[in-house]
Amino acid sequence: MSIRSAIIIALIAIAIGAVLLFRDAGKWLVREDPLSHADAIVVLSGSMPARAEEAAKIFQMGYAPGVWVSRPNSAAAELEKMNITYTGEETYNREVLIQKGIPANAVRILPDSIVDTEQEIEEVSRRLRDENKSSAIIVTSPQHTRRVRVLWRRLAQPGQVSMVRAAWEDNFDARHWWSNTRDAFAVTREVLGLTNAWAGLPVRPNAN
Repeated sequence: MSIRSAIIIALIAIAIGAVLLFRDAGKWLVREDPLSHADAIVVLSGSMPARAEEAAKIFQMGYAPGVWVSRPNSAAAELEKMNITYTGEETYNREVLIQKGIPANAVRILPDSIVDTEQEIEEVSRRLRDENKSSAIIVTSPQHTRRVRVLWRRLAQPGQVSMVRAAWEDNFDARHWWSNTRDAFAVTREVLGLTNAWAGLPVRPNAN
């Protein structure tokens, strides 16, 4: 075989491999953990109401005594200046949980306002530490599960354990993610987020 033929075969193999990696990116992003008893179930912000609905199912199976809901950053303060009342996503997630049968006293909205997953993980870790707890079941969208696991390993306190679960009502098409803009944007965002996490989080949340 000539050198030219070998190069052509190698390039074809690389191209085929790239196509296969591209097609399987959606499936690769989904990384769930087995469930076991935890101190709390955590609903990450976004994809409402799917994440809250999945958290309610897990609660009803008896895996944790309560559900924590993160509070995403919002324009509430600015709107209040204009006498406009804004009800944030966290309030609706709480209502979804209660509507699904979770006792109101078992649902807690976390106090700190967050702008991204990195801050959510840090807050959950702080709450566990401050309350002498050590484990959480974290509910998020399927394509977001791998990144949550990576961020937990990097940001959580030593000895703290998480179990990441996917809210499949979010309707992420892991096999054909490139066929619609919603899933394509989601996969792109997750790959960029994972790259940032693996690089040591050089890109930090916007403090404003």
